[in-house]
Amino acid sequence: MLMIRSIVRPEKSNELLYELNSAGFPAVTKIDVVGRGKQKGVKVGDIVYDEIPKEMLLMVVRDEDKEDVISTILKYAKTGEKGNYGDGKIFISSVEEVYTISSGNKE
Repeated sequence: MLMIRSIVRPEKSNELLYELNSAGFPAVTKIDVVGRGKQKGVKVGDIVYDEIPKEMLLMVVRDEDKEDVISTILKYAKTGEKGNYGDGKIFISSVEEVYTISSGNKE
């Protein structure tokens, strides 16, 4: 199993969640986050905004679903045809074990 963490623009998350659900991936945890990428924030006049609002979507999926989930995120989280700085990142990591709290069952 894999954990897919995607950091996306807040205005893209509702459409992305809808498309993930439609593609058969309804289980998502959404967290409001702030941060900055390589561009070190955004400068507007004399003010630098270095804590840009984003949303983090956390998903645990089967290994064989990885490409479907990633392609959906890439398609629906991108702004414009070519994308823009600040569209976000996707991080993939292995999940060794999963337990359901209510039953205590290991999945």
